[in-house]
Amino acid sequence: MSPCFAQSRHVQGRCGSRGFTLLELLVALTIFGFLLVALNHGVQTGLGIWNVQSRRVSTTWDLDATARLLRTLLTQIPTSPAASINPGSPAVAIAFNGNADKLSFVGDLPTGFGTDSMADITLQLHGKRLIVDWQPHRHELTGSPSRSTVSEILSGVDRLQFAYWGLPSPTAAAPTWLAAWEGPGLPDLVRIRLGFGQGDLRHWPDLIVAPRL
Repeated sequence: MSPCFAQSRHVQGRCGSRGFTLLELLVALTIFGFLLVALNHGVQTGLGIWNVQSRRVSTTWDLDATARLLRTLLTQIPTSPAASINPGSPAVAIAFNGNADKLSFVGDLPTGFGTDSMADITLQLHGKRLIVDWQPHRHELTGSPSRSTVSEILSGVDRLQFAYWGLPSPTAAAPTWLAAWEGPGLPDLVRIRLGFGQGDLRHWPDLIVAPRL
């Protein structure tokens, strides 16, 4: 084999194993960059949706828990034994005094308040917090009077309004919604309305509770 022929074959082998050109690398890097941008956008969109859903679930859970607690408090108000023996007799509580912005009564505390004793309970707004202010009822005290305990139910509340359904007087012809109710007789229904600030997406439908149930 002549040296010239061998040299020709060697040059052809080197040309056949050459790498990518600069243009091909630029095209590949451009496509790869577009893929990274699309992937990053998709991840950010997914995280945004997940955060929105998480906030909605948390908000719904808070409102549901608040409604359950209020319903439990108002349906566990002790009444006179005559009301349970004779359904026609009026339900009389130990104490019940309601205004448009505050409701006070003597009732049983639900599980989670550290005691299951009868307590003097007040529902009201403190700042932008819906709170339960309670202390053991005087008949439950064994020593010196204890200090009241304040427990937050829901935060970020701008407005709280109570209304009471019942007869405004024994001689009234029909029941109606009233802005105040002074016991010890219980109203037929208690309506609780909550309002939130501008931009707050939470929605509270009227909660209506029948204390006599």
